[in-house]
Amino acid sequence: MQFEVWAPQADRMTLHCADTTRALEPDPERVGWWTGEAEAQDGTRYGFAVDDGPVLPDPRSRRQPDGPDGLSAVVDHERYAWRTEWSGRGLPGAVLYELHVGTYTREGTLDAAAGRLGHLVELGVTHVELMPLCPFPGRHGWGYEGVSLWAVHEPYGGPEALKRFVDRAHELGLGVVLDVVHNHLGPSGNYLPAFGPYFTETHHTPWGSAVNLDAPGSDEVRAFLLGSALAWLRDYRFDGLRLDAVHALHDTRACHFLEELSAAVDTFAEEQGRPLFLIAESDLADPRVITPRKENGLGLHAQWNDDFHHALHTALTGEAQGYYADFGRSPLASVAKTLTSGFFHDGTYSSFRGRRHGRPLDLTKVSAHRLLGYAQTHDQIGNRAQGDRLSASLSPGLLACAAALTLTGPFTPMLFMGEEWAAGTPWQFFTDHTDPELAEAVRRGRRREFAAHGWAEEDVPDPQDPATRDRSCLDWSEPENGLHARVLDWYRELIALRHTQPDLSDPDLADVKVAFDERTRWLAFRRGDVRVAVNLGKDPAAIPLGTRPARVLAAWEPVEVPGEDGVLSLPGESCVVLLQG
Repeated sequence: MQFEVWAPQADRMTLHCADTTRALEPDPERVGWWTGEAEAQDGTRYGFAVDDGPVLPDPRSRRQPDGPDGLSAVVDHERYAWRTEWSGRGLPGAVLYELHVGTYTREGTLDAAAGRLGHLVELGVTHVELMPLCPFPGRHGWGYEGVSLWAVHEPYGGPEALKRFVDRAHELGLGVVLDVVHNHLGPSGNYLPAFGPYFTETHHTPWGSAVNLDAPGSDEVRAFLLGSALAWLRDYRFDGLRLDAVHALHDTRACHFLEELSAAVDTFAEEQGRPLFLIAESDLADPRVITPRKENGLGLHAQWNDDFHHALHTALTGEAQGYYADFGRSPLASVAKTLTSGFFHDGTYSSFRGRRHGRPLDLTKVSAHRLLGYAQTHDQIGNRAQGDRLSASLSPGLLACAAALTLTGPFTPMLFMGEEWAAGTPWQFFTDHTDPELAEAVRRGRRREFAAHGWAEEDVPDPQDPATRDRSCLDWSEPENGLHARVLDWYRELIALRHTQPDLSDPDLADVKVAFDERTRWLAFRRGDVRVAVNLGKDPAAIPLGTRPARVLAAWEPVEVPGEDGVLSLPGESCVVLLQG
């Protein structure tokens, strides 16, 4: 078997494979690359020593059976016999479901999660978005401090379990998206700097030195990231990738890394004959992220829209601190602006940033499906001090309104696991660092962060306490009981409407019309012949919808269609979807 590794600054490279040790030779055709052959098969352990140093895992390791600090293992991807013929499922018309493997079930494995995919089919979602799966220290964590960007966290089940999960999802008609982290690697178990200039001091991120995308040696670093992305799509048959915090990918080159990545994915999609897509998490409010390359954009296919979330959150909760401040001044106006313009910050002043931020979308060119809309995500829940969901503080009626605005709005909807039944479990920040000093630093940092916002230390869960993860696991006894069952039925009803009402999949943002009353807290919008009205106030609201005949498609509380005066009487903290025409 041929082994290879990029180590441009090394004088000697040694391969340790099973019980053999042999020197690698410089590749005469690729500067900085070392190659050699050794007997190996699926499961064979191996590693590399740089200049007679310690044996380290392969930067392109496909498996880390003993965790990030252990030896790598060979993976023969041809051994798995795929059961499902899959022609792909694109993003237009999608409803996504964000899922964390370690807490979706108490078992916290890919196989256990696969056993619960039938719930998602019944719910009506089209794609499962898995939070990061790369290896990280310990057993439990969010996954955003992973290393070995080509491998699968072993406690989740490793490579074979991931293939079984994707196979089962495709068998059920579900697309699968993977959250990948290119902007940093975890501090523990990260051996890339020993091999080459994977990081640079030219730029810095909240996590330290930036990944090297534009400094000397960056050609190979970019190829490393591109190869990892394509490997997930090829070897595991993912339908798309969600790219974490692309605003932290610092790149001054003429061809931005994201443009190069989108071109590579589009080419691979053509070769495979199935749709593939990239979804950015972007804090830039920059239309170029989702503008096609032929129009001088970066060519990503969609992005998360935090502006919609922030506007909706302030309207529902009244919170107006931190980055919510600008949205909280006129919450319903903020919701209305995002529903019709996509971005709230489109060149406006951001008090949180202390400067102008964003740029307007061209509504004649940008399809609404390229923005993902959501009421809750792992970030917006887990980065709260106690990981409390909206269900911890809002009435059932307001939860129903949040669902209506998300699932009938113009954006591609995304749910966070458990949201669909108003889960009573929190989703908290948890880690399982094996380095005691790092564990203590994370614990102190978490408490210090929230102490600055008035939280008592004892009220901030200890990330390292196993109970923190355990509290965050979904309770699968909830969905069929009481209020949880009613909320679940509401989500199913709204998702079914989205799939059956053509106006709800219309990608034209310019055709969305919104009216609202900030004082009485109602908002209504029109998409074709569909009218959606929400009343966030406690008192009934009189909402003018026009005199065209109407019928109720879905209602949280019983409601009569508008009378001859065209006014809808909507109960407090309730919502309705109507068809007029």
